[in-house]
Amino acid sequence: MNYPIGEYQCKLDAKGRLMIPADFKEQLGNLADQGFVMRPGLFNTCIELYTMNDWMEKQSKLKNLSQFVKANVDLMRKYNAGAKMVKLDASGRMLIPKNLIEGGALNKEVVINALPAYMEIWDKDAYRAKLNELDQESLEKMLEEKLGVSDN
Repeated sequence: MNYPIGEYQCKLDAKGRLMIPADFKEQLGNLADQGFVMRPGLFNTCIELYTMNDWMEKQSKLKNLSQFVKANVDLMRKYNAGAKMVKLDASGRMLIPKNLIEGGALNKEVVINALPAYMEIWDKDAYRAKLNELDQESLEKMLEEKLGVSDN
């Protein structure tokens, strides 16, 4: 699945509803109608957002792990902890569960950022701070190491 391109500035209302920008929803197409799964961020204080198709793909990978190996069950349990299914309402809003708002430290202004494998919902200030952690020199080095063209 190709996720929407870019980042989107949004606002949470007092009830924890997030208005999804029209461009974002348009890029998702029919996938927006199928619903989403939210889970606490694995590596950051944010919310991870998956289309239903991609969530089921992740679950399929977990399902292939033996349930008779304790570490596998621990991994499955931890990965799925806090996950919630959400759908867009008739107005194009997504209700974010209170526990995820609190865990993601979201305030009124948020950013939806599309990554290649899922999307993230961040508090706007925390997102900017996270982006600023990586300076230009470190970014250039990482790009060269991870995406640089081989001489072969």
